[in-house]
Amino acid sequence: MSTPVLTLENVTKRYGDFTAVDQINLSIPQGSVYGFLGPNGAGKTTTIRMILDIIRPDTGHIDVLGHRSAMDVRHRIGYLPEEKGLYKKMKVWAIISYFATLKGMSRSAARHKAFELLERYGLKDFAESSIESLSKGMGQKVQVLASIAHEPELVILDEPFSGLDPVNQEVLEQLIKDLSANGQTVIFSTHIMQHAERLCQRLLLITQGRKVFDGTVSEAHAIIPRRVVLETRGDIHSVRQLDGVLSVQEQAPEDGSARANGIRQWELYVKEQADSQQILQHCFENGVSLSRFDFTQASLHDVFVHLVGKEAREHNFR
Repeated sequence: MSTPVLTLENVTKRYGDFTAVDQINLSIPQGSVYGFLGPNGAGKTTTIRMILDIIRPDTGHIDVLGHRSAMDVRHRIGYLPEEKGLYKKMKVWAIISYFATLKGMSRSAARHKAFELLERYGLKDFAESSIESLSKGMGQKVQVLASIAHEPELVILDEPFSGLDPVNQEVLEQLIKDLSANGQTVIFSTHIMQHAERLCQRLLLITQGRKVFDGTVSEAHAIIPRRVVLETRGDIHSVRQLDGVLSVQEQAPEDGSARANGIRQWELYVKEQADSQQILQHCFENGVSLSRFDFTQASLHDVFVHLVGKEAREHNFR
C-alpha cells in the first residue's frame, strides 16, 4: 500500500466555546478522489484550512505529502478557496499563467499550459478576454484552471461546484476525472451529494465538526439496506418469506387513484446481495399482480439522514 498523501490524527479546532472540528481522523491514499461532504457550517472549510496550514489546529497532527506543514510543499499543492476572486483587469490566459509561475513553472511553460487548459475545457475563445468581462461561472472555471496549471500532486477544491450551471458542472466533473486519471489526488468539499456519488472513490461525511462516516461510496450505500417498492392489490405474504427480505413496511401509494382502487404500496428492505429479478419472478409465478415495481439503492443523502437523523434535515444540504 502506498504512503498516504494526507493524514489527520485527532484534529480539533475550537473558537472559544464553539468546536468547529472535533477529533477528525483521516488517511487519504494517493491518486484518489476524496469528497468532504456535509451541510453548510459542518466544518469542511475549517478542516481544509488546517490541512493547508492557513490556520492551526488546537490539538492533533496533520501530515501533508510527508511533511508536517503544507507550507513546506506548497508548490506541490493546488488550492481553490471557498471565497473566489481573481485580478479583474488581467487577461484570462495571463492569470492562469501567473499563478502557475508562482508555483515554480517557467513563464514559457506556464503560458503554454494556460492555453492548453483553456482549449481543453472550452475557454479557448476567451483567452484574451479580461477577467471582469466573464460571467461568474466562467470566472470560476478560470480560477479552477489557475489552481491546477502547475500540475500539483494534491488538488484541494473547496465548494468548486457552487454557482456553476449544469453545463459547467459537467465540465468541472470531467476535469476532476482527468486529474484522477493522471494520478493526482483530488479532495473537494461539497454539500451536494450527487457530485460525490459520480466522482468519489472515498468520502468523509461530517456534521457539526464531527466525522460520521469515512469510507468508500459502496460502503456508505451498504449502511442502509436496498429497497424494493411494490404496489399491488394482492397478498404479499409469500414475498415476505423470501430469503433476502429483511423487513416489509406498508406505505400510502403516492397516486390517490391507486389508493381508491384498493392498491397497497409495500416497501421491502432487502440484503445487499438480494436479486430483485428473483423477487419479480416470484410475484409473476405466484399470481401477485403488480402495478409498480422499483428496486432502488439508498442515496448518499439517505445515508447521511440515517446517520444523523433530524439534525441533517435542519441544514442546507441535499
